[in-house]
Amino acid sequence: MSSEPTRPRALSEVGPELTADLDRDDLSRLVRQVNDSGVSYQQMADRAAAEGHVISKPYFQKLATKATKSAPSPDQLRAIAAGLRKPITIVRAAAAVQFLEFESRELAGYGDSVKVIVAHLAGMTEAEVNRWRTMIEADERARREQQSD
Repeated sequence: MSSEPTRPRALSEVGPELTADLDRDDLSRLVRQVNDSGVSYQQMADRAAAEGHVISKPYFQKLATKATKSAPSPDQLRAIAAGLRKPITIVRAAAAVQFLEFESRELAGYGDSVKVIVAHLAGMTEAEVNRWRTMIEADERARREQQSD
């Protein structure tokens, strides 16, 4: 047994799957993904304005490049969500991870399809979520009945 203290590994010794976790840029990544899908920063600003929010093209650019050093305000988060056309819950969670070092609890063990479904549900009203839950439960009951026949 060595008496040498364990030294932390240098970033160059850490695999890419771990270094991704060290770079907390969830909100910036979300903005880049929308931009990569073909939506310009100006279009994001225009979308936000169309929903009554004021946020500039340069602010979206700064978010994408991680040039913003402080967390967006609640009003800015709503504007970002409108510009990205993403549920506010997703944008708020991404900002919390990036700016507040919030450890989100993710749906572990599920594929992207399930995560997309949950993300859509997160943006719905309680009545809409209840409607979907009722449909899913009805489908499950029908399967059980079919299996028992």
